[in-house]
This record gives sequence, structure tokens and C-alpha cells, in this order.
Amino acid sequence: ATGSPGLFLVSKKVHTTGCQALGVITEKETQVILLDTPGITSPIKQKRHHLELPLLEDPWKSMKSADLVVVLSFMLSALNQEDVKVLKQYLLSQAQPGAWEFHSNVLTSQTPEEICANKIREKLLEYLPEEVPYSVQQKTVIWEEGPSGELVIQQNLLVPKESHVRILIGQKGHLISQIAREVGRDLMDIFLCDVHIRLSVKLLK
Repeated sequence: ATGSPGLFLVSKKVHTTGCQALGVITEKETQVILLDTPGITSPIKQKRHHLELPLLEDPWKSMKSADLVVVLSFMLSALNQEDVKVLKQYLLSQAQPGAWEFHSNVLTSQTPEEICANKIREKLLEYLPEEVPYSVQQKTVIWEEGPSGELVIQQNLLVPKESHVRILIGQKGHLISQIAREVGRDLMDIFLCDVHIRLSVKLLK
């Protein structure tokens, strides 16, 4: 919320952030780098839920490398910009002298492909029940510029069970179409160009 909107995955579900990503705020002569990391979890939970290793390691690596650790004791509302501005100004005031790590136009360390994958994952977490979104593997098969300058994306969503295929597609393809539409709109706001995205659901073999 303190940087460019929509760049990072947001969900009410646990274990949503898969690995560390950087957000960059540059204001006048000050630059602040935000480390978006997975939440702290235990080795027992990692094994139980088959979580990837970065979910276990990245939070501690970030704590060691950060100049400032912010503990959220009460939620901030992106709708109430005053709260966000207070946090942003505090972070800027705590910046230490040194060379900038990024150009002033850079907003994140994520590639466009990573931003797209996270947007799709965000919708999967929002709309799919229980453990289903955590079992989905994403594979981008088309990423190219179309004839009119639009971004054309096709991603395969691979799931381990036939029942998951049916859940993800939805009745008459309703759910997967809705996810594609919402992701397309979000990516147009981020990339500032037309985006045509197609999602295909396949059984993992």
C-alpha cells in the first residue's frame, strides 16, 4: 500500500507470499526499500503443508538484512490513506545515508512475469476453497506482444486431482473466466497497456 498499488500478492489466507520480493519508494532525495516476505512459520508446519523452503528461510534472512523491522500490531486500511501516509513518512524519516540501490523509476524487484503469476495466485487464493489453491502449479506458455501492442499471456494451471480441475474451471467455465478477467484488469492498471490473458486448467501428470 505504501508503494505502487497492486504489485504484491494480498490475501486473507495464510502462506500467500512464496518468496521475498522488494518494493521501492523514492521521494525526492530519499529511497526506502521494502522487503515483502513470507510470514514466520515452523519446520513442522512446513513439512505438514508441503510448503516451499523459502517460506521457512526468507523471513529470517530479511530480518538480518533489514535496517528497520516494522511490527504490525493493528491493521492499516488502504482506503484510509492517512494511516498509510503516516507509515510512509515514518519509513522515509528512518532512512540512512547511502547510495541508492535502484533507479528512481523502479517500483519493485519483481519481473513482469512474476507480477502476473502473483496476480493469478492472488485470485486463486481468493476464490478456491481450503487446500486447493496451494496445490496449483503455474506455467506460463505464452508471453508476447500482440499485433496492436497488447500484452498476450497464456498460463497453464496444473492441479493434481480431477476434482480440483472441476473446482477451478467452475460451472460452465464460469470461475476460470472470472479469474482471467479480473487478473487482466489488474495487469492493465499495473502495466498501463491492454492485456489479453488466457488461463487453461490441466491435470498434473
